[in-house]
Amino acid sequence: MTEHFSAPGDLGRRIAHRRKSLGMTREQLAERARIDPGYLGYLEENAASPGTSTVNQLAAALGTSSDELLGGSVDLPPGRGPAGARPHLEKLDPDECMRLISPGGVGRVAFDTPTGPVILPVNYVVHDGALLLRTALGGPLDEDLRTGVKGVEFKIAFEIDRIDDPNREGWSVLVRGPAHHISSEEEAAVAGVDIEPWAGGERRLYIRITPVEITGRRIRHDPA
Repeated sequence: MTEHFSAPGDLGRRIAHRRKSLGMTREQLAERARIDPGYLGYLEENAASPGTSTVNQLAAALGTSSDELLGGSVDLPPGRGPAGARPHLEKLDPDECMRLISPGGVGRVAFDTPTGPVILPVNYVVHDGALLLRTALGGPLDEDLRTGVKGVEFKIAFEIDRIDDPNREGWSVLVRGPAHHISSEEEAAVAGVDIEPWAGGERRLYIRITPVEITGRRIRHDPA
């Protein structure tokens, strides 16, 4: 009897996302995985529990693992596998760094506090060439990033990255600059910016990081 998976996550979404990231059509993936295109469409658009062989065929065709497609590694840190074949580390120029981070998302802000260095994940958007964060009044990004001297701001670091586990590739961008707490007079300029922290709750404080230094690196694989 054929074993069936009850996917611990949105299997269809993972298949479609992986397929699109590889620039493949449904027809191309179906042919490569040796399954019917109509059935592939059903898998991508509906909650389904395909057989073991189907998941394995799709994983192989997408250059990933069955575990990845089923969401079994969701709670595990990325980058656990070995390096890919012929890895190459390249430096990114500031323009390419800004292109990569411009869609916004989640990054990590790093700064010193009276008790030692702190790194926190936060949602961000790029607005007028700067990084904009939204956080809670009275929190670490509020109290620990105020110098108490008007016009003097702490310089902090902000890191954004993208890790492609199946292909053993990825990039990271490091932005360094002053953290500016937006005053009530400046709020009108950012009031329409779409930045919704995943943490939810009352987030009334906006912080702007004006890039002074932007550096980045990317891991790719040299052709054979």
